[in-house]
Amino acid sequence: MKLDIFTELQKRDCDANGGFPQLFEETVAQAQAADRAGFNCWWQVEHHCTPEFSYSSCPEMVLQAIAAGTERLRLGHAGVLAPFKINHPLRAAERAALLDNLSGGRLEVGLARSGGREWETFNVSEESSVDDLVELTEMLPRAWQDEAFSWNGRHWTVPERTVLPKPVQQPHPPLWHTCSSPPSFERAGQMGVGVLATTLFAPIDALESMTQAYRAAIAAFEPNGRTVNEQTAVATFVHVDRSEKKAVMSGAPRSALWYVSSAPRVFNVPREIFYQAIRGQTDPRSRPSTVALTELEVPDPTDTSDPNPVVSLMKREFAGEEISNEEIFETIRHIDSVIVGDVRTCMRKMEGFRDIGMDRLMCLVQMGEVPHAAVMDTIALIGEKCIPHFDETAR
Repeated sequence: MKLDIFTELQKRDCDANGGFPQLFEETVAQAQAADRAGFNCWWQVEHHCTPEFSYSSCPEMVLQAIAAGTERLRLGHAGVLAPFKINHPLRAAERAALLDNLSGGRLEVGLARSGGREWETFNVSEESSVDDLVELTEMLPRAWQDEAFSWNGRHWTVPERTVLPKPVQQPHPPLWHTCSSPPSFERAGQMGVGVLATTLFAPIDALESMTQAYRAAIAAFEPNGRTVNEQTAVATFVHVDRSEKKAVMSGAPRSALWYVSSAPRVFNVPREIFYQAIRGQTDPRSRPSTVALTELEVPDPTDTSDPNPVVSLMKREFAGEEISNEEIFETIRHIDSVIVGDVRTCMRKMEGFRDIGMDRLMCLVQMGEVPHAAVMDTIALIGEKCIPHFDETAR
């Protein structure tokens, strides 16, 4: 299992804590530290109009800045928002190919449906987001490989054109889908692309069942000249420190809770989606719609208890209660997918992902209120202790 970095380009209360120039400077420094530490890939999201939660609205530009300051670290876009109203497919192909050239062939391309407030911002429908994702996945390899490219799809048509530059990686950079439900895992397998998943406090066994469905689907995929990407990757909260006490003092527990509790508010989607994931309810063939809510959810201060202690914690945070890092840690430390603590504890939890067959563990280390110095420390410590253990090529 290889260890990657996953980042939202995030800092809680950014304006009061150095502002955007400092955040961008810190991000590049963290990527350079990840390069030195031996991490495999740096994954950068794309989000729009998501204050506090993510300032990664132009990920290709951030990735190019990182490419210029690193030597071997691969660059992952996790992912290009696939709806055509957000990213024109031909422009997505050109930008990715250029970035692959500028980085010396280090690019990995994830594709995402987006949802919630971003659909609302760009006037995207839920149905078209699926159609566009499928069409873009089929179109990109053709645009990158064919000398004379043309397309006649459901939502987009272009006469014969020459798309330049071509990527450095041949026949094309690895393709991935961001996935969060059983149907999306199966769709990725049916299309021959890798999976980029997240846990967000969900148990590992829920991820394992969806991964098994993906493996069965991709085994039947016929490439027809395309590169098949059979890898699975998952992003989760990671903060490794010299002691459990230092890990708690870093602010990582409160940052992880803030992240999970803020996502429904930022994207204006039902909080029940996140509660279901935390409860491990991933068996249904579909989940609640991620179309933006017509009205913002308002916390009910009387509804803060739940049989699931983590859901109860989220409800208390949503209601505005101040909860200490120590109390949060005592609740989330028992979640097998949350990797916060001393080296031994974190190594054991990482092994849980390896044991279900994950190819990549995407470590979310820049989150919420965790200071830059603590992020740099955990990157260095993972490089020293964890990467040699999990990556055979590092031995």
